[in-house]
Amino acid sequence: MKRNFESKSLKKILNNLIDNSNKLNSGLNNIKVQNLWKDIMGKNVNSYTDEIFLKNTTLYVHLSSSVLRQELNYGRQKIIDMLNKELGKEIIKKIVLR
Repeated sequence: MKRNFESKSLKKILNNLIDNSNKLNSGLNNIKVQNLWKDIMGKNVNSYTDEIFLKNTTLYVHLSSSVLRQELNYGRQKIIDMLNKELGKEIIKKIVLR
């Protein structure tokens, strides 16, 4: 008895699983954004960054310096554009600095 199995690569199977699972996809995006923030913003900003998390399309960043928070407010759109460019798609639409 012959069986006809469709051959799929592991990468295709995992991508399909991630695309079909909103929770898994949002969790992976959250981790990607956290890592990108650290890479893009550098050591100085990271030393004042307490917490970063992505909820829907809004990135929440808790900062321990009010001066830095105010300074980053001015470049908010540029930060969004840089992060989305590195992610390869528009995931972040808004940043809330706290």
